[in-house]
Amino acid sequence: MTDGQVIDLAREAVFAAAVMSAPLLLAALVSGVIVGLLQALTSVQEMTLTFVPKVAVMLVVYSLSSAFMMGVVLKLFEGRILPMIG
Repeated sequence: MTDGQVIDLAREAVFAAAVMSAPLLLAALVSGVIVGLLQALTSVQEMTLTFVPKVAVMLVVYSLSSAFMMGVVLKLFEGRILPMIG
């Protein structure tokens, strides 16, 4: 393997990781903003109120997007890594 191939593979792996984490990060962002707005409107500053809804939403989004994430990983392996091995 040349240096260019290693850099290309690392770039594609980082891009795949970013694509896989995007649904979870967006779900955490949206739920955090909603909970923050509710806390600002009601003046309730409870720490568990911010943590529990985020975790619940992220678990639901993870269960819904796990097939998508596996598809991204399989595409990376079948398209780039397995041809290098063979």
